[in-house]
This record gives sequence, structure tokens and C-alpha cells, in this order.
Amino acid sequence: MTSARASIFDADDLDISGFAPKPGPDSSAPAADQVRAITEAAHFRSREQPAPAPAPAPKRVQRRHRTGRNVQFNVKASQETVDAFYAISDAKGWVLGETLEHALAALKRELG
Repeated sequence: MTSARASIFDADDLDISGFAPKPGPDSSAPAADQVRAITEAAHFRSREQPAPAPAPAPKRVQRRHRTGRNVQFNVKASQETVDAFYAISDAKGWVLGETLEHALAALKRELG
């Protein structure tokens, strides 16, 4: 074999005699049950796909409104807080920015 790559234009002298189909399964190989028993006894991890995870929570409806609010404000909060925030927004029919503005106004009134 040569180290140069074969050219697609010189197909006449391309030697493919070294290629052959794969041989059949090895008859001296142990049975799959024996292999499984040995691997389980040795605590090998399986490469099989794990069982599917539980279904995720349903996605919320997209909330896209043209309000003039164009600054993003990211906050880490507990799931309960986020759910309560969305529940208030849904109950009042407000977009999230409007809910935040009402919450801040109420906090300012409370703090005096």
C-alpha cells in the first residue's frame, strides 16, 4: 500500500483486493446471558439508555407584548415565588413587566 491517497480520476489502477466482508459471529464467544451475569456481578455500568425522565412541567404561554420595556431583568428566585408571580400576572391580565411595576409601587407605599 502506498502513503498517497487514491485519486478519483485514476480508478483503473485502484487496488481494493484488501477489502473483504466481515466474518460471521465468533462461535467461541460466551453467550450474552453469561456476559450479562459476569458484568452485573462486577458492578459494571450499563451503556444502555436509562429510563426516560418524568415529563417536564407544562410550558407557559408565550408573553410577547409591545410595551416599550426593553431592559432585561434576571432574578434567581424559588419556584414558589416564580409561580406566584405568574399567577398574579395571569389573574390580572398583566404582562410580567407591568406586574413588577405594580409590585414595586406597592413596596414603595409600604416602606413609606
